[in-house]
Amino acid sequence: MEDSKKEEVASTSGEVKDVEGEPKKLKYPRAIPFIISNEFCERFNYYGMRTILVLYLTRKLDYDDDTATVLYHSFTTLVYFMCVIGAIISDSWLGKFRTILYLSLVYVGGSTLIALGAIPTWDVDARIMTIFGLLLIAVGSGGIKPCVAAFGGEQFKMPEQAKYLAVFFSMFYFAVNSGSFVSTMLTPILREDVKCFGDDDCFSLAFGVPGMLMITSIIIFLLGKPLYKIVAPAGNMFMKVSKCIWTAIRTRSKEKSVNPREHWLDYSEKRWGQQLVDETRILLNVLRLYIPLPVFWALFDQQGSRWTFQATRMDGDLGFWTIKPDQMQVINPLLILVFIPLYEVAFYPLLSMIGIRRPLQKLTLGGIFAGVSFVISAIIEMQLEDTYAVLPKAGESQLRIFNGMNCDYNVQTSLADHATFVLKAKEMFEEKYVRVSGQQSFTYKFSSNSNDPACNAEISGQFAMEEHKQISYFVNNRDGSVPNLMRYEDETDKSSKGYPLFRVLGNTAANTTIVFKDLDSGDPFNRHTNGTFVYDIVDSYPSRYEILVDGKPTKEYTLRLGGVYAIIVGEEGNDYWTEAIVVTEPNSVNMLWLVPQYVVMTLGEVMFSITGLEFSFTQAPESMKSVLQGCWQLTVAIGNLIVVIVAEAKFFDAQKWEFIMFAVLMFVDMGIFAVLAYYYKSIPLKNYDEDDANTTLPIEDKKDGDGLDNPTFTKSE
Repeated sequence: MEDSKKEEVASTSGEVKDVEGEPKKLKYPRAIPFIISNEFCERFNYYGMRTILVLYLTRKLDYDDDTATVLYHSFTTLVYFMCVIGAIISDSWLGKFRTILYLSLVYVGGSTLIALGAIPTWDVDARIMTIFGLLLIAVGSGGIKPCVAAFGGEQFKMPEQAKYLAVFFSMFYFAVNSGSFVSTMLTPILREDVKCFGDDDCFSLAFGVPGMLMITSIIIFLLGKPLYKIVAPAGNMFMKVSKCIWTAIRTRSKEKSVNPREHWLDYSEKRWGQQLVDETRILLNVLRLYIPLPVFWALFDQQGSRWTFQATRMDGDLGFWTIKPDQMQVINPLLILVFIPLYEVAFYPLLSMIGIRRPLQKLTLGGIFAGVSFVISAIIEMQLEDTYAVLPKAGESQLRIFNGMNCDYNVQTSLADHATFVLKAKEMFEEKYVRVSGQQSFTYKFSSNSNDPACNAEISGQFAMEEHKQISYFVNNRDGSVPNLMRYEDETDKSSKGYPLFRVLGNTAANTTIVFKDLDSGDPFNRHTNGTFVYDIVDSYPSRYEILVDGKPTKEYTLRLGGVYAIIVGEEGNDYWTEAIVVTEPNSVNMLWLVPQYVVMTLGEVMFSITGLEFSFTQAPESMKSVLQGCWQLTVAIGNLIVVIVAEAKFFDAQKWEFIMFAVLMFVDMGIFAVLAYYYKSIPLKNYDEDDANTTLPIEDKKDGDGLDNPTFTKSE
């Protein structure tokens, strides 16, 4: 060998030294900024779309809350199930680069379909376009999820650049949460504060902007191609493990009595070799701990469904700014960025002082935090119930009488507990619990002592009540004759959108024009010009309105989130008057009361998700690490499937009981996990080198742990 020939050896500092001791520093891969930027844009698209999804399903596609919850979690289930499919496609056929590229194009197609379907002026079936779009996004997002981080890791030379690799994963994780944070904050603003296509919101823009970021991510990814280190597919370990297990099961059923083995997997040794058998055994030993894990994700992912619906029933007004219900989800990525360093410098040392040091202990505590967060959400829900509309149950009906006259009435009825009462001018009488069986009538007689000739005539008749119905009557003399009662079926339940609802009761001439002018934006919200007495109930944006009758200002009134109002408009001489009556109280519990449950859930996520991933990674043989990561994603899919089953089963009438059920399920689940963790023993890894086939690596065999007290923070997103 020539003297000038140099032998390179790896140093632990990330440099390469020659035999003369001269350092030769390896540069940080120039391809990494393209991969990080690609991940930011893709996560922006995914979380931005998912943030507003349940509100779009209920407000625009008219799904009820339960159906929207089912669709949301079915979509999430498919996303994480596709992680396994994406890994198989990448490792077996296309490789990571082409898998990311091709499935990103599928991803863009899904985002485009949803954005176009949200344009109200198009004569398309928005429901079909949305469902098909979600299907394509699930295939695209789930398919590329297991590939991007691994593709970035392949750009480094190991072990020489181990420190650089750690920096990459930190940057990658930061990009994931930064994309989530920005999109979760921005898309609700685009949805609600921008008006387009004649609507008071703009879901098409809110879906379209994340879609454009996904297109941008593909462009960025392609620009970096000349710099990428592209590794050819090397075969899929998922398939090998599955075949090894199947061979063992099939062979054991034939040879159990004549060829007993120490472990049932040993029956596949002849076909697959001792190394794969031993590594599969280690894999299954870890996967046994995974059995309880899906319950955590069942709770965690309800931040985007049940907790968002809970926010719609609350008041987001802070005085200087109004929080959108879907913006509450921004707390999670924001707190993650704060909690990660805090855990390392403060939380984990404190936990160590009380004996919580091992990874499985931390993971158990993370699950308990998730259960506590649902206890908090149940308590909040109990407080919210006092603000909900009371709806008639079996054997009940509701009666409301709105007085559109400028005089009081003495009322006599055959209603129990309401034989006589006074109906004030421009006010409402209400009885929410009228006992009826099927259809039933109650007599009434209205009389007035007013000097107004229009009020002196006596009004008599029968209230026609009906079980399960809300029946309202409007006292008016709009037709110019004596006063009379007009009957209609009322709706007093709060809007599923969280918006105010109002109905106009007009005791004016038939050609009267009634306009609601938004004093904040200056736009007329609603214009009533038909000739009816009782107008259809409509929802509006929460704001301060000026009510004009035939162009004349009559009243300024603020419609608040969740409120249901009756707006009575009448004439007095040549002038008009307007009175607003609160039928259902607006939301009164501030949305900031949701912050504690988000904080506790995020505390649990950092301990559960990150520690769990790190523990799995350290326990698995090198060849099984990708398999374990895929199985981890499957626990997320199964967790969302649990939510789908519960939502479809409709076990409870009240949301608080569902929250309590999930909290109890989480506590029981973590009890089971704690037992499994206590009896868990790591299996020693053998060295299969030809020269030392029976050597075992120095891995400690002990209960609950592997010595991982300070895990490196990485997240599989």
